Amino acid sequence: MTTEIAVISGKGGTGKTSVVAAFASLAKNIVLADCDVDAPDLHILLQPHVGHTDEFVGSKLAVIDPETCTGCALCEEKCRFDAAHPPEIDPFACEGCAVCEFVCPVKAIRMVDRVSGQIYTSDTRYGPMVHARLNAGEGNSGKLVTEVRKRASQIAKTQDIPIVLIDGSPGVGCPVIATVTGVSLGIVVTEPTESGVHDMRRVVALLDQFRVKPAVIINKYDLNPENSQEIEKFCNREDIPVLGRIPFDPVMTQSMVAARTLPEYAELHPITKMLSDIWNKISGIVQESKKEG
Repeated sequence: MTTEIAVISGKGGTGKTSVVAAFASLAKNIVLADCDVDAPDLHILLQPHVGHTDEFVGSKLAVIDPETCTGCALCEEKCRFDAAHPPEIDPFACEGCAVCEFVCPVKAIRMVDRVSGQIYTSDTRYGPMVHARLNAGEGNSGKLVTEVRKRASQIAKTQDIPIVLIDGSPGVGCPVIATVTGVSLGIVVTEPTESGVHDMRRVVALLDQFRVKPAVIINKYDLNPENSQEIEKFCNREDIPVLGRIPFDPVMTQSMVAARTLPEYAELHPITKMLSDIWNKISGIVQESKKEG
């Protein structure tokens, strides 16, 4: 049975992707899924070899046939997004609602597939990886996240790989909901800033709403010990395990600049040991959940 583990954060910049990349290098026999499709960057550290690319169709786009169009401008009158200006449709303003197609008296408008991004199936030095990129200004990122997860799960089942490790989006919006729905464990990477504490509470509440077991990692905990204590008190009250407390260290940035995971860049560094211990705890939680299941 495949176990899906999502690493998420209530806000951007907490170090979530660096943690995921480190876990990838520490784990054995996993499938990776980068579900931060609006701003994917896990590939920067893992440098995957892309094996297959598919276009992602996220919505529809209205197109006017100029030879059929009579210029009655009924579509322009009914369009709520100011996209219809016969005989043209503004592709950036069009939301694909199909009202113009419905009201056109001569059937000069049709809805066509809008390519909203790309989905990649790749190989990395740590195993298979599914990732994607949403085109600028496009919507339906939740739908794209769902497709990335689906493909990663299929690879895991086909190759008998027990764990899918997901790099999720920051925040609590649609792509995060699509990331955490149905996963076995949600790991929240937070930082001891005011916004970090606030947004951690929001994403933990989201996990609770979808009945996903949460766990927390405090990154750069020593930058504000008081807020780190507040995070730990909150976790204790909510019976949420704190998997680890990672101090601030320039080595994290140095490894990113070198486009390498931390265990590759500094195998004997104390933070590498901390991350290894955290991954062992995660593996223990997964094994315990399987026994309970």
